[in-house]
Amino acid sequence: MPKQFPFSAVVGSDDMALALILTTISPEVGGVLVRGEKGTAKSTIVRALAAVLPPIEVIAGDRFSSDPRDPAPLSPDGPFATDAATETRPVRLVELPVGATEDRVLGSLHLERALAEGRTEYEPGLLARAHRGILYVDEVNLLHDHLVDVLLDAAAMGRSTVERDGVSVEHAARFVLVGTMNPEEGELRPQLLDRFGLTVEVAAPRDPALRVDVVRRRMAFDADPDTFVASYAEDERALTDRILAAQKLVDQVELSDTALLRIAEICAAFEVDGMRADIVTARTAVAHAAWHERSEVTSEDIRAAARLALPHRRRRNPFDAPGLDDDLLDEVLGDDEPDPDPDPGSGADGAPDGSPDGEDGSETVAAPPPPPASPPPQEPTPTGSDPAGSTATPGATYRTRLFAVSGVGAGETGRRSRAITANGRRVGAARPVGRAGALHLTETLRAAAPHQHSRGRESGPIRFRGEDLRVAVREGRESNLVLFCVDASGSMAARKRMEQVKTAVLSLLLDAYQRRDKVGLVTFRGTGAELALPPTGSVDVAAKRLHDLPAGGRTPLAEGLLETARVLDLERIRDPHRRPLLVLVTDGRATAGLDAVQRSRRAAALLAARGVATVLVDCESGALGLGLARHLAADLAAEYLPLTEVSASALTGTVQHSIRKGAA
Repeated sequence: MPKQFPFSAVVGSDDMALALILTTISPEVGGVLVRGEKGTAKSTIVRALAAVLPPIEVIAGDRFSSDPRDPAPLSPDGPFATDAATETRPVRLVELPVGATEDRVLGSLHLERALAEGRTEYEPGLLARAHRGILYVDEVNLLHDHLVDVLLDAAAMGRSTVERDGVSVEHAARFVLVGTMNPEEGELRPQLLDRFGLTVEVAAPRDPALRVDVVRRRMAFDADPDTFVASYAEDERALTDRILAAQKLVDQVELSDTALLRIAEICAAFEVDGMRADIVTARTAVAHAAWHERSEVTSEDIRAAARLALPHRRRRNPFDAPGLDDDLLDEVLGDDEPDPDPDPGSGADGAPDGSPDGEDGSETVAAPPPPPASPPPQEPTPTGSDPAGSTATPGATYRTRLFAVSGVGAGETGRRSRAITANGRRVGAARPVGRAGALHLTETLRAAAPHQHSRGRESGPIRFRGEDLRVAVREGRESNLVLFCVDASGSMAARKRMEQVKTAVLSLLLDAYQRRDKVGLVTFRGTGAELALPPTGSVDVAAKRLHDLPAGGRTPLAEGLLETARVLDLERIRDPHRRPLLVLVTDGRATAGLDAVQRSRRAAALLAARGVATVLVDCESGALGLGLARHLAADLAAEYLPLTEVSASALTGTVQHSIRKGAA
């Protein structure tokens, strides 16, 4: 088995290390979500965590890791004798793949034994293996929605229930949920986000000396893993002992009414939704006190807990960055209680040397960066007077109409277009591919029935073969690639019009966020087109790029369409199962270069030949319109829509007007 990088050797991830340790001291905290850019040792430190956790005692031979001290363990392998043999084993770190099936996570009927031997036997899944351990989901924001639902149920109830194919099984599933994600790949579903007790933001260190230390340690580990791991063995043992001591102390820590009132005041001040924030902050403060060998929760414990438990729970708009206002936290918490004296021979607040709290033994609990302030509105300059163009600020978003790709796809589970997915309504059956889908028993029997005579069956159980198996085919909704192509030329630069355009696109981005789509942004102005945002799952980044988008100059419509075609071709290679939806926002004018109109029509025909579902949002205003966008929509075989009809309320008004007109 390959060596694992030591937990105590990781540099520059103090907040993350602290959050992981606190949730293992008190699993009721609810797990940790780690947000950060790629290359910040997120996966490395999570995988190293299991090695420093104290071992656990389990009932020997039990596949569900039941605790011998539990008077009534919830295990399908039970009941167990009061003097059942026990064994000690390390804490498991179970990794849940983003593409895992529901059967793999929950467990399922053992198909071979059920069909060949007529025996009903449950095959445990990943949740059973993760009981009393760590369930790690890398790129948790890319997890399919049906798996998110499974995790939500298990995290809330502390057990997993399987009801399928004539099997009903229930087993304990209490685990520490740890997820890592890169925000640029998309945000996390709000229901799952709230289930994580703590959240931390990680980034590569900016201090050159610290970066040098990171590189030296990694190179030393890669060159000689055995020697490197051995050099941190004492630090790892000391960390294990300290975690074990904190786990024993945590139930004895006193949470006074005064401390609890302060926690409630902080949660109220940050306008968090529900009561889970108060509970998680209290549990985290207790774990933090136990970690520092204190028998009573102090202001420092509450401050550290709030910085980890509240950033992702404060009330905010969909495109606001998570964060916590340190000044508000200090104001609510006050400073009327002196911090406890640190233990002699330890770091600044009691962390022993060699712990992951810092190279000098001191713990650094830094709050996540506060949300960036929105830039002040800028007055537009006359077109052509500023080479950079003018910038308009979008208005308040609104609910948009639903745009979908026609037909039935087979992409990632989402909420936009019809598709064959892992969940949804059952529409048929098919032969299985790998572990795809749940058993369709009726169709399996129907496939096997005509062959019973040729297989020599006179009586007794039905004789099955592998080719008889059928799994359910289900139809649900998929997510799509929503590619925005936005005209930012001078004809759009009028402040009022560009405000409307940005508001409409921002509203469509919000709709894409809610439907779990991937988004991209192409803009064109002046003499060319630009891929302002490569296709990504992060609509937050798209919103920022849109907010700062300037307008001005000529209209290179052909270049914009050709760049859009290039992006779509590239994405079809990268992600062939994700169907695209193109949203073209323009007034249809083409003024850049010679023969601009004809080149634009040829580019539109080239794009139409790809069969991409397209919505053209016409931004032309005024009574004397030229109608160029409507002609362009015909060339693109696109759905034509005036800018004023993007909102769902406008659609409702149009329908009601038609009904009244028909009645008259």
